[in-house]
Amino acid sequence: MAKSEKKYNLGIALGGGGARGFAHLGVLQALNEKGIKPDVISGVSAGAIAGAFIASGHSPREAFDIIKEYRFTAISELNIPKTGLLSSAKMKSRMLKKIPVNKLEDLEIPLIICVSNMLDGKPEYLTEGPLADIIQASASIPVLFSPVELHGKLYSDGGIFDNVPIKPLKKHCEKVIGVSISPIQEIKELTNLIQVATRMFQLAVNPSNGELKGMCDVYIEPPELVNYDIMDTKHAQQIFDIGYDHVMKMDIDL
Repeated sequence: MAKSEKKYNLGIALGGGGARGFAHLGVLQALNEKGIKPDVISGVSAGAIAGAFIASGHSPREAFDIIKEYRFTAISELNIPKTGLLSSAKMKSRMLKKIPVNKLEDLEIPLIICVSNMLDGKPEYLTEGPLADIIQASASIPVLFSPVELHGKLYSDGGIFDNVPIKPLKKHCEKVIGVSISPIQEIKELTNLIQVATRMFQLAVNPSNGELKGMCDVYIEPPELVNYDIMDTKHAQQIFDIGYDHVMKMDIDL
């Protein structure tokens, strides 16, 4: 496709990584201060949550102030372990009520959300439908959270197939920024089933990140994020600052 035929100038892909998603908001705040704002956003899991707040008109700092108030226990609850240890229904009923639209296609900035179709065994990149349900599905780490039913099928975390959804932006954007928040950290022990589930998922989705660097014009992955567990919601400000400081030190030429 010729450059002049592409629909958008700049797209930003926001990857998955649990509580490290606070770094997305720091990254976006720094990009804003450098005069860089997306025409379209793609997101998965934590990136879908951050992307939805930004696409609905919130500034990165406004989104941060909203999301930081919710601890892991406030947006999840124990589940009868049939399809997942926890239910993320609270996330939809509490945090996502702060987004003033109900449908994905009604956001101010176009947003593409990656989800995993668990029955068909493939990723889907959604641009329309019930926003809260789609975000909940995209952020439902398998085993840890129950899948979400949409149109008679079950959907889970899109990171299973695409943890930094650059692909859906490539054919529509002249420039693409990819933001990964999933560098692998070394850990000393695993003490419970929730930690095992999240660690397995993190290790499974990470190897694909290396090849993504060649797919975008700017690749952002703050290495200091390795010091924070993907379930750590207690250090929101530090994680935000890591994303912000990392980008402020970058020389980005678009």
